[in-house]
Amino acid sequence: MQLVSKIAVLGIVAGVVMAGCSKKDPAGSSSSQRQKGPTSAEGFVVRTSSVSEDVEVPGTLFPAEETQIRAEVSGRIIQMNLPEGAVVAKGTLLVKLFDQDLQAQQRKLEVQLQIAIKSVERQKELLAINGVSQQDFDLSALAVDNLKADIQTIKISISKTEIRAPYEGKIGLRRVSLGAYLSPADIITTLREVRQLKLEFSIPEKYAKNIGDGYIVSFRVDGGKKLHSAVVLATEGNVEQTTRTLKIRALVTESDPELVPGVFAKVNLQLGKDSAALMVPSQAVIPQARTKQIIVLRKDSARYTDVETGIRDSAYVQIVKGLKAGDTVITTGLMSIRPNGKIKISNLKRLPQPL
Repeated sequence: MQLVSKIAVLGIVAGVVMAGCSKKDPAGSSSSQRQKGPTSAEGFVVRTSSVSEDVEVPGTLFPAEETQIRAEVSGRIIQMNLPEGAVVAKGTLLVKLFDQDLQAQQRKLEVQLQIAIKSVERQKELLAINGVSQQDFDLSALAVDNLKADIQTIKISISKTEIRAPYEGKIGLRRVSLGAYLSPADIITTLREVRQLKLEFSIPEKYAKNIGDGYIVSFRVDGGKKLHSAVVLATEGNVEQTTRTLKIRALVTESDPELVPGVFAKVNLQLGKDSAALMVPSQAVIPQARTKQIIVLRKDSARYTDVETGIRDSAYVQIVKGLKAGDTVITTGLMSIRPNGKIKISNLKRLPQPL
C-alpha cells in the first residue's frame, strides 16, 4: 500500500511540472519573438556645416624696429641730446664726439688743395707753350685729385663723430654721460619705433599651411581688457625641430596704451576652417583598436562603417572620410546593435544652427 501511495504522489508531481512547463512555453516563445524584432534607437541626419578649431597660443609684442645706438669711432662726448622716453625725428643729432683734430686736418688739406689747383692752372698755361712736359702736368693734376680724396675721407671721419637717429623712434634709458669716452663696443641708448608693433607667436606644425601673409589674427595682452588685431607679415622658412612649431610674425594695425613692447599676449586663431564639414554627435563614434566606426542606417539595417575624424568640440566631431551628407547615423544603443541588425528609429535629430 505504501508503494502504491508513493507512485501516486510522484504521478501527481510530474503532472504539475508538465502543466507548468506548458504554461511557460508561450511566454518563452513571445520573448524569442521580441528578441528577433527591430532594435529601437535614436538617429542623426548628417549634413554639411562650417567649422573651425579655435586655438590659443602665447605671443609677445615687439617694436617694429629696435636699434642699439653705438658709436662707429672712439672719442669723448662733447655734446649730448638724449631725452629719455621722448620721441625723436629721423636724423636728429643724439651724441657729438670730439672732432677738433679732424677739423684741423680738413682745413690743412683744403689749403693744400687751393695751392695745388693754382699750380695746375699755371702748368696748364706753360704746357700750351711747351714750358713743361705733359708728365709734369699730369702729376700736378693727380696731386689735386689725391687732396680731394683725402678731404672726403676726413669729412666721412667727422660725420662718424655725429651719432644721429636712423629713424623716428622713442629713446630708451641712456647709459652714458657728457664727457665720457666712448668706444664702438659701448651702448649709448636704445631707439625703438613704437608707433607700430610686431606680434610674434608660434603655431603647431599641422596648421602651418593654414596661415600665410595677410592672415588676420586677434589677441589680448596680459592684463588688458580689449581685443586687438594684427596682420601676418611673414612666417619662418622652416618648422623648428625641437618644438615642432612654426614661428609667425604679424604687424599690429592699431595703437593703444595697452600695447607696450615686451608684454605677453594671448593669440586666438581659427585654424583648420572647413565650410563643408560633416559633423556628427561625439557619442556616435565607436573607438576601435586601430580605427573608428559609426553605425549607419541603410534602409532599416545597421551597417558598421570605418571613418576618419577631424576637428572636435564639446558635442560634435568632424568626419573627414567614411560618410556623406544625408546619411543617418545611430547615436543610442550602440552596444546592443549587431551588424546588419534591424533598426527602428524612435527619434531623428539634425544639426542645430548655428553649431
